[in-house]
Amino acid sequence: MFGMRLQLCIFLSFLLKSLSAHNDFYTSIGHMTDLLFTEKDMVTSLKEYIRVEESKLEQVKRWADQLESLSITAIQDPEGFLGHPVNAFKLMKRLNTEWGMLETLVLSDTTEAFISNLTMQRKHFPTEDDQTGAAKALLRLQDTYHLETNTIATGNLPGVTYKSPMTVEDCYELGKIAYSDSDYYHTELWMSQSLQQLDQGEESTIDKVTVLDYLSYAIYQQGELERALEITKRLLSLDSEHQRARGNLKYFEFQMLQQRSDEEEAAQKQRNEGTVGNKTEEKKKGFKEPIPERKMYEKLCRGEGIQMTPRRQSRLFCRYYDNHRNPMYLLSPVKQEDEWDRPYIVRYHDIISHSEIEKVKSLAKPRLRRATISNPITGILETAPYRISKSAWLTGYDDPLIDKINQRIEDLTGLEMDTAEEMQVANYGVGGQYEPHFDFGRKDEPDAFKELGTGNRVATWLFYMTDVAAGGATVFPDVGAAVWPKKGTAVFWYNLFASGEGDYSTRHAACPVLVGNKWVSNKWIHERGQEWRRPCDLDQSNTNCGCPVFRCGNWGQTSLG
Repeated sequence: MFGMRLQLCIFLSFLLKSLSAHNDFYTSIGHMTDLLFTEKDMVTSLKEYIRVEESKLEQVKRWADQLESLSITAIQDPEGFLGHPVNAFKLMKRLNTEWGMLETLVLSDTTEAFISNLTMQRKHFPTEDDQTGAAKALLRLQDTYHLETNTIATGNLPGVTYKSPMTVEDCYELGKIAYSDSDYYHTELWMSQSLQQLDQGEESTIDKVTVLDYLSYAIYQQGELERALEITKRLLSLDSEHQRARGNLKYFEFQMLQQRSDEEEAAQKQRNEGTVGNKTEEKKKGFKEPIPERKMYEKLCRGEGIQMTPRRQSRLFCRYYDNHRNPMYLLSPVKQEDEWDRPYIVRYHDIISHSEIEKVKSLAKPRLRRATISNPITGILETAPYRISKSAWLTGYDDPLIDKINQRIEDLTGLEMDTAEEMQVANYGVGGQYEPHFDFGRKDEPDAFKELGTGNRVATWLFYMTDVAAGGATVFPDVGAAVWPKKGTAVFWYNLFASGEGDYSTRHAACPVLVGNKWVSNKWIHERGQEWRRPCDLDQSNTNCGCPVFRCGNWGQTSLG
């Protein structure tokens, strides 16, 4: 039996390493749901294998019990026992026939059906890259949303429905992946979590010595010699013969002495030189450094740093909107809400129905591919670590509904859709995000949309097709704006001023999805065809709306004149 299990383990190990290239599962929650059904089928197959194996073992056990009882009686008086001719015959029969039958039973291969199913399903398995991508996504979420390691490890994330704690092995794996990237900060966090759970008595195949070895080195790499020395001493208290730890102990102690000597020398030098140069430092105290874009982006993702003053907020309104008495919306105008003033961003409520959303998702799902970006130097489409999602492109040829939705966008924006890009549908993966970017082509990218022949991207229309439990906002770091996903709504903004110049305040990002599944779809509307619909205007501040307005939350209290 041990040999059979070993053979099965070797085969499974080989199988997992040779999985065919079905990559980037982690970049789309929609595609990852298929893996749950694949795993369910595998579990069913595994349980059937266990049932057959247990049945075989039960037969072997019954036969062994019978023989044990017979042998105990026989060896008490071997000659007397075999003096009975029936016993002599049965002994010959057992050794010549029955033991052979037992050998056949034990050697029978009950794994065939299970292995066959594994082989069939292997093309649906994620790869090493998927596992690494999902791990790095957890680290990204930890940083963006300032999550404590223990919060993630215990599964206590905001908005979760299915709480899932992490084992020592899970935490150790995250630490190892960080370590392989020379990310010693996260290595320390997750090795410390592994150690904490081991100290609390959690059973694991990972031992404390292994964790402490990683932990001491990660702490040393961050310049904390004293702590690294303490961890190394603890490691040696568990394994006094650990060669690397013994070498590190001597090295760390030497480095500590050297560090103290350098500090004393520097202090003496400072005492000798006095306080010259302090005036320059005092002048700098009043200067406030601008917040780097990355930090601002992450703050906005957390709902912090939103730069909307009460006075500006008072100028944002909601309205029933018919786009200058468009016949389609005269009797049933849509709900439009001002989300931001500069750049001007509006949200349309209840603009796409649940059934339409489900249809778009079903059309897109089989077409989803890893989302790409255009290389600003080569112009070639390529994947990027700062865009974690999958996307698909839909047209009216795929389903008449797409033409219907496009017409709706045209009726509400007044812009030509024939020159717009196809509808893009995107589904975000684990920690799915798209870091700060522009939708329009800048002056240093003159050939950005040359192959389309429709000019620059004048405007963006973005449908939110799901609610997101936590995270997933669309943020504009330059202006401190954040727009949160709400199923059935859409937001719209112009990327270009009426003069044709790019509006750099529209630089935006999709925040990492912390908990939930984010589906969006968008239309990028181009310049060509808008000559009479949005005429050129040298006045970049011309944003006159001319629509009846009222405070948000009061739908129905103001009628259109």
